[in-house]
Amino acid sequence: MLRHMMCRALSAILLVSTASLSIAQVKNFQPVTQKELENPSPNDWLMYSRTFDAQRYSPLTQINKSNVNQLGLAWSRGMAAGAVETIPIVHNGVMYIAGPGATVLALDATNGDLLWEYKRPVAANIAATARTKTIALYGDVIGYTAPDSFVVGLDARTGERRWETKADARSHTSGPIAIDGKFISGGSCGGNLRANCYIAAHDALTGKELWKFYTAAGDDDPGGKTWGGAPEANRTTSTWGLPGTYDIQRKVLYWGVANPTPNTRAARHQGNPEAISRTAPSDLYSNSTLSLDPATGKLNWYYQHLPGDDWDEDYTHERILFHTRINPDPKYVKWANPDAKGTEHDAAVMVGEGGGVFVLDRGNGQFLWATPFPYDVPNFLIKDIDVKTGRTEINWDLVFKKPGENHLICFYNTRSFWPLAYSPKNNSLYVPYIDSCLDMTSANGDQREKRGGKTRPGTDLDHLNAIAKINMSTGETLRFNYNRAPTNGAVLATAGDLIFHGDLNRRFRAFDADTGKELWQLIVGGMIAVSTITYAVNGRQYVAVTTGDGLLAAGLMTQADLKAVRGHNAIYVFALPERK
Repeated sequence: MLRHMMCRALSAILLVSTASLSIAQVKNFQPVTQKELENPSPNDWLMYSRTFDAQRYSPLTQINKSNVNQLGLAWSRGMAAGAVETIPIVHNGVMYIAGPGATVLALDATNGDLLWEYKRPVAANIAATARTKTIALYGDVIGYTAPDSFVVGLDARTGERRWETKADARSHTSGPIAIDGKFISGGSCGGNLRANCYIAAHDALTGKELWKFYTAAGDDDPGGKTWGGAPEANRTTSTWGLPGTYDIQRKVLYWGVANPTPNTRAARHQGNPEAISRTAPSDLYSNSTLSLDPATGKLNWYYQHLPGDDWDEDYTHERILFHTRINPDPKYVKWANPDAKGTEHDAAVMVGEGGGVFVLDRGNGQFLWATPFPYDVPNFLIKDIDVKTGRTEINWDLVFKKPGENHLICFYNTRSFWPLAYSPKNNSLYVPYIDSCLDMTSANGDQREKRGGKTRPGTDLDHLNAIAKINMSTGETLRFNYNRAPTNGAVLATAGDLIFHGDLNRRFRAFDADTGKELWQLIVGGMIAVSTITYAVNGRQYVAVTTGDGLLAAGLMTQADLKAVRGHNAIYVFALPERK
């Protein structure tokens, strides 16, 4: 018995020792503090959207409207095969990125040279499921959520594993954010069980689990009755997408929750779609914004964007934080709180996968304004919002009442896990969108549920996709970059008055942040996936983007009648010509 135990221990040591390939250590590494995360150097990109407010706004100006047309390739680097849905971070000239196949790489951010690589020691079929969206950095530890449901701490200098903590069978497609010495992360509700359906905080230096918040309310929770008696163990509402954001003044964490599962009301509630309310709250905390105490995980407040979802229309992903005066223009905003007009607020904005823009007061969750997005159409999934209370009502005409029904629900993946951007220079949110609806037929006996994206009737394919610039005070919307090619690409806003964005047809572009005029375009080798960031090393500004195969890419390209370029996973980094 002892011999077998020693063999197993030796095997574990070998797995750990071979998991990290260190070509060269990160030299002169400076640990990252909470103060630096709150006020990062303009040269760094320390989290998925650069700052805790998730604005994706960089103060760098070396690349600007006057010279962006001179932008050229500084370096590129191929990556392994697999899904690419991640966003790199940069600290002191080193780029860290979660690669395909359950890997994390440290690269010289000036030339792409490999410094170290961590490869999770898991079976190939598990490594192939790796889709983490973010990694995090605190002190000298990289936080990584691995596909075998471990939260892992890596030495930022060498890539060696410091610690790992099992997160039940949560399943990891999201990623962590670092706050006050904690890595906080969500998951995908592995096994469709409530027990695996939570947001958790782990000590960044030791991996110790500090708290959990279950995103599907239990029977003893305040929102438990909103599930209409559904078995508690099978209530699931995941946080599979982008992680949360953090208000550094209030010390409050905001997190978006996805749809309840199974997808339809009838499937969740013993065949009765009316077992739960048509208005919020319903199946809490599905499709909600959560305000949490990051020290304890306790709930401050919630706001439900879509009550009792019937179609798998996620309202997860980031909540962008900003300050604005509320003065909605009825030409652009359908639902506005009359009590908020003319008042100033620290606000949070989100755009759902099913469409719709929602602006809330981030101090108390007060509803400020909302509007259908990208367009106001009869089959929009939300029927109405009480403008005084913010209570939302599902579009009952589109809810499945019996097996085998078919509906066209708008919208569907109009945005997803690619983050948006906000510019404080013009108080505008930049949202790339796809004018796509959901063609869905409910299950009927042996016939399984059928679903797929469908171009909204009347839409010109050459106008299927665009970017919307939305004024956060008035809702006034300017649309630009109309084209056929859909997107999985993040938006980047800079103090150089530029907007960077790429699409699945391999086009990477820069636009005038005020007018939307295209100023620069370059064709890369593959489909642009999430990613876009900017940083500076030794006085030189760089713009980086990754290409590769994301889970949604092929289907979106088929819908647009375009051919996907598969299997081209790479990092591309651009800069202005060096001065001689």
